[in-house]
Amino acid sequence: MAGRARLGFLIPPGNPTVEPEMIEMAPTGVSVHFSRMVAHGPTGTLEGQEERNRTQIKHIGESAALLAMVKPDVIMLAHTATSYTLGRHAEAELVQRLQSQCATAVGTAFGSVIAALKVLGVTRVALGTPYSEETTLKGKALLEAHGLEVVSHGRLQNVTNIYDETPERAHQLGRAVDTQAAQAIFLSGLGMPTISILDTLEQELGKPVISAASAMMWQALRLTGVRDRVSGYGRLFGSDG
Repeated sequence: MAGRARLGFLIPPGNPTVEPEMIEMAPTGVSVHFSRMVAHGPTGTLEGQEERNRTQIKHIGESAALLAMVKPDVIMLAHTATSYTLGRHAEAELVQRLQSQCATAVGTAFGSVIAALKVLGVTRVALGTPYSEETTLKGKALLEAHGLEVVSHGRLQNVTNIYDETPERAHQLGRAVDTQAAQAIFLSGLGMPTISILDTLEQELGKPVISAASAMMWQALRLTGVRDRVSGYGRLFGSDG
């Protein structure tokens, strides 16, 4: 298939959100391709998430090998909570291993967030997640390990299944975690739909709002040399970097 770039995404087995959001944001001539990671048991629940993360990590070489068969220009790990389980150094080691194995560029959703915050000049961030308190605190710690100050953090209450969450709830979460000290809002969790509310939330709060989804697409395009000015998904896509 002819095109300017092929973007590959490794996603959890039950996630219904990444595919439509990536397809919607992809510029003309950029194709998107997906492979499911290995995990067992119920999907999208807070209970058992850490075990699912570790299973995905254990089998990620196999998952990436399948995705590499489509010859993508980049492979992105589309799951922030897996990065929280890995931690900074193990995540970097995993990226290097997959790059060597697949002979292509590899990135992570969380690494994309770090790159995005740097380009935006953000050092103080508010974090919102649909995760458990334990996983949320791991995300906070990983942001801090990268030198960021997390001035506020919070999580959606009464989550039964992350994959049942809505853009409206993501919007409420963004407003709830915002503080005057925060230079930007980061909405973690690729199973929670976010891209439709980023522009509106930025206008309401007067500051950048990025999600794992928006940052991941932005970084995938950067890694493949596609510099289109994608509109409608926050000011990140209009930034130089």
